[in-house]
Amino acid sequence: MNDMKAYTHGGDIYGLGPDILDFSSNINPLGMPEAAKRAVYENIGAYEIYPDPLCRELRAALSAFHGLPPEYFVCGNGSADLIYRVALGLGPKSALIIAPAFSEYERALGLAGCRVKKHFLKPESGFNLTDEVLSEIQNGPDIVFIANPGNPTGVVTQTPLMLEIAEKCRETGAILIADECFADFPEQDASLLAHAPRFKNVIILKAFTKFYAMAGLRLGYSVCADAALNERVRAALQPWSVSAAASKCGIAALSDSEYIVRTKSLTARNREKLSGRLAGLGLTIFDSKANYVFFKSGDVDLYEKLLRLGVLIRDCRDYAGLSPGFYRAAVRGEADNDYLIKCVGMCL
Repeated sequence: MNDMKAYTHGGDIYGLGPDILDFSSNINPLGMPEAAKRAVYENIGAYEIYPDPLCRELRAALSAFHGLPPEYFVCGNGSADLIYRVALGLGPKSALIIAPAFSEYERALGLAGCRVKKHFLKPESGFNLTDEVLSEIQNGPDIVFIANPGNPTGVVTQTPLMLEIAEKCRETGAILIADECFADFPEQDASLLAHAPRFKNVIILKAFTKFYAMAGLRLGYSVCADAALNERVRAALQPWSVSAAASKCGIAALSDSEYIVRTKSLTARNREKLSGRLAGLGLTIFDSKANYVFFKSGDVDLYEKLLRLGVLIRDCRDYAGLSPGFYRAAVRGEADNDYLIKCVGMCL
Protein backbone atom coordinates (compact mmCIF):
# COMPACT_ATOMS: atom_id res chain seq x y z
CA MET A 1 0.00 0.00 0.00
CA ASN A 2 1.30 3.44 -0.91
CA ASP A 3 0.88 5.65 2.17
CA MET A 4 2.81 8.63 0.81
CA LYS A 5 0.95 11.89 0.46
CA ALA A 6 0.24 12.84 -3.15
CA TYR A 7 2.91 15.10 -4.65
CA THR A 8 1.43 18.52 -5.40
CA HIS A 9 4.02 20.13 -7.69
CA GLY A 10 5.17 19.77 -11.26
CA GLY A 11 8.22 17.77 -12.31
CA ASP A 12 7.32 14.43 -10.73
CA ILE A 13 8.30 12.36 -13.77
CA TYR A 14 9.80 9.54 -11.74
CA GLY A 15 7.88 6.33 -12.21
CA LEU A 16 6.14 7.56 -15.38
CA GLY A 17 8.68 6.00 -17.74
CA PRO A 18 11.70 7.30 -19.68
CA ASP A 19 9.74 8.70 -22.62
CA ILE A 20 7.46 11.09 -20.75
CA LEU A 21 7.56 14.65 -22.11
CA ASP A 22 7.40 16.97 -19.11
CA PHE A 23 5.46 20.22 -19.51
CA SER A 24 4.59 20.31 -15.80
CA SER A 25 7.85 21.91 -14.63
CA ASN A 26 8.97 25.20 -16.11
CA ILE A 27 12.65 24.71 -16.86
CA ASN A 28 14.63 26.70 -19.43
CA PRO A 29 14.79 24.49 -22.57
CA LEU A 30 18.32 25.79 -23.27
CA GLY A 31 19.52 23.75 -20.29
CA MET A 32 22.18 24.87 -17.86
CA PRO A 33 24.66 27.49 -19.10
CA GLU A 34 27.83 25.85 -20.39
CA ALA A 35 29.89 27.76 -17.82
CA ALA A 36 27.78 26.24 -15.05
CA LYS A 37 28.24 22.74 -16.46
CA ARG A 38 32.00 23.21 -16.55
CA ALA A 39 31.94 24.47 -12.97
CA VAL A 40 30.60 21.08 -11.80
CA TYR A 41 33.81 19.20 -12.61
CA GLU A 42 36.32 22.05 -12.57
CA ASN A 43 35.64 22.56 -8.84
CA ILE A 44 35.33 18.92 -7.84
CA GLY A 45 38.09 19.28 -5.25
CA ALA A 46 35.91 21.73 -3.32
CA TYR A 47 33.31 19.05 -2.60
CA GLU A 48 35.47 17.21 -0.05
CA ILE A 49 35.06 19.81 2.67
CA TYR A 50 32.06 21.58 4.20
CA PRO A 51 30.60 24.35 2.08
CA ASP A 52 30.80 27.93 3.33
CA PRO A 53 27.71 28.33 5.59
CA LEU A 54 27.62 32.07 4.80
CA CYS A 55 28.06 31.62 1.01
CA ARG A 56 30.56 34.48 0.90
CA GLU A 57 31.78 33.88 -2.67
CA LEU A 58 28.27 33.40 -4.02
CA ARG A 59 26.94 36.49 -2.25
CA ALA A 60 29.81 38.52 -3.67
CA ALA A 61 28.88 37.33 -7.18
CA LEU A 62 25.20 38.15 -6.59
CA SER A 63 26.23 41.56 -5.28
CA ALA A 64 28.18 42.32 -8.44
CA PHE A 65 25.40 40.97 -10.66
CA HIS A 66 22.56 42.94 -9.06
CA GLY A 67 24.51 46.00 -7.95
CA LEU A 68 23.45 45.60 -4.32
CA PRO A 69 25.54 45.12 -1.15
CA PRO A 70 26.49 41.50 -0.38
CA GLU A 71 24.89 41.75 3.06
CA TYR A 72 21.47 42.04 1.35
CA PHE A 73 21.66 38.38 0.26
CA VAL A 74 20.77 35.15 2.04
CA CYS A 75 21.28 31.93 0.07
CA GLY A 76 19.36 28.71 0.41
CA ASN A 77 18.55 25.29 -0.99
CA GLY A 78 16.20 26.68 -3.63
CA SER A 79 13.52 29.29 -3.01
CA ALA A 80 11.33 26.71 -1.24
CA ASP A 81 13.99 26.42 1.48
CA LEU A 82 13.90 30.19 1.92
CA ILE A 83 10.11 30.23 2.18
CA TYR A 84 10.36 27.92 5.18
CA ARG A 85 13.24 29.94 6.62
CA VAL A 86 11.19 33.13 6.33
CA ALA A 87 8.14 31.57 8.00
CA LEU A 88 10.04 29.87 10.82
CA GLY A 89 12.65 32.59 11.29
CA LEU A 90 10.23 35.53 11.37
CA GLY A 91 7.39 33.71 13.17
CA PRO A 92 4.43 35.77 11.87
CA LYS A 93 1.06 35.36 13.59
CA SER A 94 -1.10 36.34 10.60
CA ALA A 95 -0.50 36.26 6.86
CA LEU A 96 -2.13 37.33 3.62
CA ILE A 97 -1.47 35.24 0.49
CA ILE A 98 -2.40 36.35 -3.01
CA ALA A 99 -4.07 33.25 -4.47
CA PRO A 100 -3.94 31.07 -6.47
CA ALA A 101 -0.42 30.60 -5.21
CA PHE A 102 2.47 28.22 -4.67
CA SER A 103 1.27 25.85 -1.94
CA GLU A 104 4.52 25.97 0.05
CA TYR A 105 3.66 29.47 1.31
CA GLU A 106 0.69 28.18 3.29
CA ARG A 107 2.44 24.96 4.30
CA ALA A 108 5.44 26.83 5.70
CA LEU A 109 3.25 29.36 7.50
CA GLY A 110 1.20 26.55 8.98
CA LEU A 111 4.33 24.97 10.47
CA ALA A 112 5.06 28.36 12.06
CA GLY A 113 1.58 28.42 13.64
CA CYS A 114 0.50 31.36 11.48
CA ARG A 115 -3.11 32.17 10.57
CA VAL A 116 -3.54 32.52 6.81
CA LYS A 117 -6.03 34.58 4.85
CA LYS A 118 -6.19 34.50 1.04
CA HIS A 119 -6.94 37.29 -1.40
CA PHE A 120 -8.35 35.44 -4.40
CA LEU A 121 -7.73 36.62 -7.95
CA LYS A 122 -10.56 35.90 -10.37
CA PRO A 123 -10.57 34.44 -13.91
CA GLU A 124 -13.11 37.04 -15.06
CA SER A 125 -10.52 39.76 -14.33
CA GLY A 126 -7.73 37.78 -15.96
CA PHE A 127 -6.21 36.95 -12.55
CA ASN A 128 -4.87 40.50 -12.36
CA LEU A 129 -4.06 41.94 -8.94
CA THR A 130 -5.60 45.37 -8.30
CA ASP A 131 -5.32 48.00 -5.59
CA GLU A 132 -8.27 46.35 -3.80
CA VAL A 133 -5.64 44.32 -1.98
CA LEU A 134 -4.46 47.47 -0.16
CA SER A 135 -7.55 47.47 2.07
CA GLU A 136 -6.81 43.88 3.14
CA ILE A 137 -3.24 44.83 4.00
CA GLN A 138 -4.64 47.73 6.02
CA ASN A 139 -6.36 45.13 8.22
CA GLY A 140 -2.94 44.26 9.60
CA PRO A 141 -1.37 40.94 8.51
CA ASP A 142 2.18 40.45 9.78
CA ILE A 143 3.35 39.13 6.42
CA VAL A 144 2.13 39.26 2.79
CA PHE A 145 3.11 36.78 0.07
CA ILE A 146 2.87 37.81 -3.58
CA ALA A 147 4.37 35.93 -6.53
CA ASN A 148 5.25 38.16 -9.47
CA PRO A 149 4.69 36.81 -12.10
CA GLY A 150 1.97 34.74 -10.50
CA ASN A 151 2.23 31.00 -10.17
CA PRO A 152 0.41 29.30 -11.88
CA THR A 153 -1.07 32.23 -13.84
CA GLY A 154 2.11 33.90 -15.10
CA VAL A 155 0.32 37.26 -14.88
CA VAL A 156 2.59 40.19 -14.01
CA THR A 157 1.75 42.82 -11.39
CA GLN A 158 3.29 46.06 -12.62
CA THR A 159 5.88 47.90 -10.53
CA PRO A 160 3.72 50.92 -9.53
CA LEU A 161 1.20 48.67 -7.78
CA MET A 162 3.95 46.56 -6.20
CA LEU A 163 5.46 49.76 -4.81
CA GLU A 164 2.07 50.80 -3.42
CA ILE A 165 1.79 47.42 -1.74
CA ALA A 166 5.31 47.69 -0.32
CA GLU A 167 4.49 51.15 1.04
CA LYS A 168 1.20 50.00 2.56
CA CYS A 169 3.01 47.08 4.21
CA ARG A 170 5.57 49.49 5.63
CA GLU A 171 2.79 51.72 7.02
CA THR A 172 1.12 48.78 8.76
CA GLY A 173 4.32 47.09 9.93
CA ALA A 174 3.95 44.09 7.61
CA ILE A 175 6.73 42.22 5.82
CA LEU A 176 6.19 41.85 2.06
CA ILE A 177 7.55 38.65 0.51
CA ALA A 178 7.86 39.24 -3.25
CA ASP A 179 8.44 35.86 -4.89
CA GLU A 180 10.24 36.72 -8.13
CA CYS A 181 11.38 33.24 -9.12
CA PHE A 182 9.90 33.75 -12.60
CA ALA A 183 10.62 37.47 -12.87
CA ASP A 184 13.65 37.04 -15.14
CA PHE A 185 11.54 35.68 -18.01
CA PRO A 186 9.27 38.65 -18.91
CA GLU A 187 10.82 41.08 -21.35
CA GLN A 188 9.48 44.02 -19.33
CA ASP A 189 11.12 44.43 -15.93
CA ALA A 190 8.64 44.33 -13.05
CA SER A 191 11.09 43.43 -10.29
CA LEU A 192 11.41 45.24 -6.98
CA LEU A 193 15.19 44.67 -6.90
CA ALA A 194 15.97 48.23 -7.97
CA HIS A 195 13.88 49.47 -5.05
CA ALA A 196 15.29 47.10 -2.42
CA PRO A 197 17.31 49.81 -0.59
CA ARG A 198 14.12 51.85 -0.04
CA PHE A 199 12.13 49.12 1.69
CA LYS A 200 13.62 47.30 4.67
CA ASN A 201 10.27 45.52 5.05
CA VAL A 202 10.54 43.75 1.66
CA ILE A 203 12.15 40.35 1.11
CA ILE A 204 12.56 39.35 -2.54
CA LEU A 205 12.89 35.66 -3.39
CA LYS A 206 14.90 34.54 -6.41
CA ALA A 207 16.12 31.17 -7.70
CA PHE A 208 18.45 29.60 -10.24
CA THR A 209 15.94 26.76 -10.65
CA LYS A 210 13.91 27.82 -13.67
CA PHE A 211 15.83 30.47 -15.59
CA TYR A 212 19.21 28.73 -15.33
CA ALA A 213 17.80 25.17 -15.50
CA MET A 214 19.47 24.22 -12.21
CA ALA A 215 16.46 22.55 -10.55
CA GLY A 216 18.45 19.47 -9.53
CA LEU A 217 21.19 21.51 -7.86
CA ARG A 218 18.78 23.47 -5.61
CA LEU A 219 19.90 27.08 -5.33
CA GLY A 220 17.95 30.18 -4.40
CA TYR A 221 18.45 33.46 -2.57
CA SER A 222 16.60 36.26 -0.87
CA VAL A 223 17.28 39.98 -1.10
CA CYS A 224 16.52 42.38 1.75
CA ALA A 225 17.99 45.65 3.01
CA ASP A 226 17.34 44.85 6.68
CA ALA A 227 20.32 43.11 8.31
CA ALA A 228 18.28 41.96 11.31
CA LEU A 229 15.65 40.30 9.12
CA ASN A 230 18.36 38.62 7.07
CA GLU A 231 19.99 37.20 10.18
CA ARG A 232 16.69 35.75 11.39
CA VAL A 233 16.10 34.11 7.99
CA ARG A 234 19.68 32.83 7.82
CA ALA A 235 19.56 31.38 11.36
CA ALA A 236 16.44 29.31 10.70
CA LEU A 237 16.94 25.63 9.85
CA GLN A 238 20.27 23.94 9.13
CA PRO A 239 23.52 25.87 8.42
CA TRP A 240 24.84 24.14 5.26
CA SER A 241 21.83 24.56 3.01
CA VAL A 242 23.85 25.43 -0.12
CA SER A 243 26.25 22.78 -1.43
CA ALA A 244 29.64 23.75 -2.82
CA ALA A 245 28.56 22.40 -6.23
CA ALA A 246 25.45 24.57 -6.32
CA SER A 247 27.40 27.64 -5.24
CA LYS A 248 30.11 27.19 -7.89
CA CYS A 249 27.52 26.59 -10.61
CA GLY A 250 25.51 29.64 -9.57
CA ILE A 251 28.57 31.88 -9.71
CA ALA A 252 29.43 30.56 -13.16
CA ALA A 253 25.86 30.96 -14.45
CA LEU A 254 25.78 34.65 -13.51
CA SER A 255 28.75 35.28 -15.79
CA ASP A 256 26.95 34.21 -18.97
CA SER A 257 25.25 37.37 -20.21
CA GLU A 258 24.61 35.93 -23.69
CA TYR A 259 22.62 33.08 -22.15
CA ILE A 260 20.33 35.60 -20.44
CA VAL A 261 19.58 37.42 -23.71
CA ARG A 262 18.96 34.15 -25.59
CA THR A 263 16.63 32.87 -22.87
CA LYS A 264 14.45 35.97 -22.81
CA SER A 265 14.16 36.03 -26.61
CA LEU A 266 13.43 32.31 -26.93
CA THR A 267 10.88 32.32 -24.12
CA ALA A 268 8.93 35.29 -25.48
CA ARG A 269 8.87 33.92 -29.04
CA ASN A 270 7.87 30.37 -28.10
CA ARG A 271 5.36 31.46 -25.44
CA GLU A 272 3.46 33.71 -27.82
CA LYS A 273 3.40 31.04 -30.51
CA LEU A 274 2.28 28.33 -28.09
CA SER A 275 -0.40 30.58 -26.58
CA GLY A 276 -1.76 31.48 -29.99
CA ARG A 277 -1.97 27.88 -31.14
CA LEU A 278 -3.66 26.72 -27.93
CA ALA A 279 -6.17 29.57 -28.30
CA GLY A 280 -6.73 28.42 -31.87
CA LEU A 281 -7.83 25.04 -30.48
CA GLY A 282 -10.56 26.79 -28.50
CA LEU A 283 -8.86 26.94 -25.10
CA THR A 284 -9.10 30.03 -22.87
CA ILE A 285 -5.62 31.54 -22.54
CA PHE A 286 -4.56 33.93 -19.80
CA ASP A 287 -1.89 36.63 -20.13
CA SER A 288 1.17 34.79 -18.86
CA LYS A 289 4.52 36.56 -19.24
CA ALA A 290 6.53 33.76 -17.62
CA ASN A 291 7.94 30.63 -19.25
CA TYR A 292 4.62 28.81 -19.11
CA VAL A 293 1.10 29.13 -20.50
CA PHE A 294 -1.89 29.10 -18.16
CA PHE A 295 -5.17 28.04 -19.74
CA LYS A 296 -8.65 26.58 -19.22
CA SER A 297 -10.06 23.69 -21.20
CA GLY A 298 -13.69 23.57 -20.12
CA ASP A 299 -15.05 20.09 -19.42
CA VAL A 300 -12.24 18.14 -21.10
CA ASP A 301 -9.88 16.37 -18.66
CA LEU A 302 -6.72 17.16 -20.58
CA TYR A 303 -4.36 15.96 -17.86
CA GLU A 304 -5.35 12.30 -18.03
CA LYS A 305 -5.79 12.27 -21.80
CA LEU A 306 -2.38 13.83 -22.42
CA LEU A 307 -0.72 11.55 -19.88
CA ARG A 308 -1.90 8.54 -21.90
CA LEU A 309 -0.10 10.11 -24.87
CA GLY A 310 3.13 10.49 -22.88
CA VAL A 311 2.74 14.22 -22.13
CA LEU A 312 2.68 15.57 -18.57
CA ILE A 313 1.12 19.00 -17.92
CA ARG A 314 0.32 20.63 -14.56
CA ASP A 315 -3.25 20.05 -13.45
CA CYS A 316 -3.98 23.18 -11.37
CA ARG A 317 -7.17 22.04 -9.62
CA ASP A 318 -5.25 21.67 -6.35
CA TYR A 319 -4.43 25.40 -6.26
CA ALA A 320 -6.72 27.22 -3.84
CA GLY A 321 -9.30 29.14 -5.84
CA LEU A 322 -9.04 27.08 -9.03
CA SER A 323 -11.54 24.52 -10.27
CA PRO A 324 -10.97 21.49 -12.50
CA GLY A 325 -10.12 22.48 -16.06
CA PHE A 326 -7.28 24.92 -15.30
CA TYR A 327 -3.84 23.84 -16.52
CA ARG A 328 -0.29 25.11 -16.83
CA ALA A 329 2.12 24.04 -19.56
CA ALA A 330 5.79 24.95 -19.74
CA VAL A 331 7.25 26.72 -22.74
CA ARG A 332 9.73 24.23 -24.18
CA GLY A 333 11.63 24.05 -27.46
CA GLU A 334 9.76 24.43 -30.73
CA ALA A 335 9.60 20.71 -31.57
CA ASP A 336 8.26 19.80 -28.12
CA ASN A 337 5.72 22.62 -28.26
CA ASP A 338 4.56 21.40 -31.68
CA TYR A 339 4.07 17.92 -30.23
CA LEU A 340 2.03 19.32 -27.34
CA ILE A 341 -0.25 21.12 -29.78
CA LYS A 342 -0.69 17.93 -31.81
CA CYS A 343 -1.59 15.95 -28.69
CA VAL A 344 -3.98 18.58 -27.32
CA GLY A 345 -5.72 18.61 -30.69
CA MET A 346 -6.16 14.85 -30.48
CA CYS A 347 -7.70 15.16 -26.99
CA LEU A 348 -10.29 17.82 -27.75
